[in-house]
Amino acid sequence: MPVDNQDIAQVAAELGAKFEEFQQKNNQRLDGITQEKSKLAESVDKINGTLSELDGLKGQLEAILAKQNRPGGGGGGGSPQDVDEHKSAFGAFIRKGNDDGLRDLERKALNTQTPEDGGYAVPEELDRTIGELARDAVVMRQECKVITMGGTGYRKLVNVGGATSGWVGETEERPSTGTPKLQPVAPIFGEIYANPQATQGMLDDAFFNVETWLGEEVNTEFSEQEEAAFSYGNGDKKPKGLFAYATEAKKDKDRTFGKLEHILADAATLSPDDLVRMVHGLRKPYRSGAKWMMNNLSLMACRLLRDEQGNYLWRPGLEQDVSSVLLGYGVAENEEMPDIVGNAQAISFGNFKRAYTIIDLIGTRVLRDPYTNKPYVGFYTTKRVGSMLENHQAVKMLQMRAAG
Repeated sequence: MPVDNQDIAQVAAELGAKFEEFQQKNNQRLDGITQEKSKLAESVDKINGTLSELDGLKGQLEAILAKQNRPGGGGGGGSPQDVDEHKSAFGAFIRKGNDDGLRDLERKALNTQTPEDGGYAVPEELDRTIGELARDAVVMRQECKVITMGGTGYRKLVNVGGATSGWVGETEERPSTGTPKLQPVAPIFGEIYANPQATQGMLDDAFFNVETWLGEEVNTEFSEQEEAAFSYGNGDKKPKGLFAYATEAKKDKDRTFGKLEHILADAATLSPDDLVRMVHGLRKPYRSGAKWMMNNLSLMACRLLRDEQGNYLWRPGLEQDVSSVLLGYGVAENEEMPDIVGNAQAISFGNFKRAYTIIDLIGTRVLRDPYTNKPYVGFYTTKRVGSMLENHQAVKMLQMRAAG
């Protein structure tokens, strides 16, 4: 369905009206007598949920409008003839299992025989579509740095401390400076797979867009696995998640590389002071581009918080392409993160693009299997992805106190 500016303005107006109602009801709840509080709390929770829905809808409409206005993208590195030839050969392989065309193309491209059990590379248009769908579905892909490579040789040297500097006069002798402690960091890779199934009747139907179907099915299975891995993956045959790294209640200069800082909350319940301390606990260079990350229930809890003057810490974005903010910073919802309970690290704040990098290896591959699950045809689809922590100072975690 096409989207225009008026649609977004209408949702923004409704969002603003609901926020005014939310503030009024919540203020009444906080100031009300005991008998009224229960009824008002139920009303506030309902409006709070509606705010989440409207805020999410506004973001979705803005994303759709941006795609509508985006000029048509160009292709990849191959010539138009090569791209069309690959797409045609891939269609014959998917629908009928005829791999002669793909086998010839990959033999010419690689000058070697395609492994019998290795499948075939999908056309670059489909590969690009899968990547775009993944970005739309996986919050960690939206918020962290994502790069594409042809192999697993990516390494980065990070400074883990030790470099010194100082001031000298124009004619004074220059003392030697300390040697920087550089440590190579390498991504942890894993192979993700999906195995969508279709009937041969579906594949024989000329009106059935098999590439669109395959891209959407693969993305559905990939996205759930990726969100979990990039958030809390243990690094065993999968990437290590950003929030799976150990944390310490130590400042940046006192922590070893690879450990994030956690800031201790005042209690097992959330307070405005907890969030303020997180913002100021992040060094100024990282605050530009910083965001909050939490699940929806935690965000609803944050909406209830007010400062000493009675102002709400969360403010809705009522203009087009202006996001809602918490203490002036945007919020990314990640449902992999835990709820706010005792001992949980439920809220993160930082510059995720500077902290964590996701690496896609070029080449999604498909193996057609018409035998294992008759009468269905399976499409065993694989892709190599990796990740790495690049900067342990750029993200902070809020550590709730133990309950009781």
